Amino acid sequence: MSDPLLTLREYAKLAPWNIRDLAALSGGILAASGVTPINAAAQSRPSDRTIRFYVTRHLMSPPEGRGTAATYGYRHLLQLLSIKLRQMEGATLATITRDIADSPGDVLEKRVAASLGDLPAPDQIAFQGGAAPRGRVARAVGRGEPGASPAGQRARDGGGEAPSGPPPLGTWYRLPLGDGVELAMRHDHPAARSATQRQRLVERLARTVREVAGEPGGGL
Repeated sequence: MSDPLLTLREYAKLAPWNIRDLAALSGGILAASGVTPINAAAQSRPSDRTIRFYVTRHLMSPPEGRGTAATYGYRHLLQLLSIKLRQMEGATLATITRDIADSPGDVLEKRVAASLGDLPAPDQIAFQGGAAPRGRVARAVGRGEPGASPAGQRARDGGGEAPSGPPPLGTWYRLPLGDGVELAMRHDHPAARSATQRQRLVERLARTVREVAGEPGGGL
């Protein structure tokens, strides 16, 4: 499993962004994280308007420049991700404002990385609909289209699995644990947030099934 902090820092290399690309990139990262919102209003992808509102409310630092020339950096991305993640936990904007104001950059970065978990690299992230970044950032992330990134190209050539977006709402995984035994798990369950977590769960439960059945290889 990759280090979430190191993976998050890969996105810093794509900065600076205009407001549209910042919104698209943060939305793709949040969707890939698989974090389940407690607050239904927090499910929406950050928009240009959302970012401007956060800057006005001093939840985010002002951008460099003004108007269409305004640009946003890595700290802006961390601030935006932190706001949305805290909203998903049910925190109010007043609480989030205090948290961000009291958090140095390195603390904010570590907190965001821990919340996002097993995040895909920039060239493996997928975007939904017309929400992908444009220009230089789009080229770096493969435009968010399955098969357009280097990872997707390797998949078509038989060298790996193509990246995909988050499953549709209500999707269930069917995880085989052995002959005649399988586990049904909804995609937004905390233990199903990544393929690594699902595989780890399957291995542990499969050992338990074998132990109960008295088969070789059982035991915890």
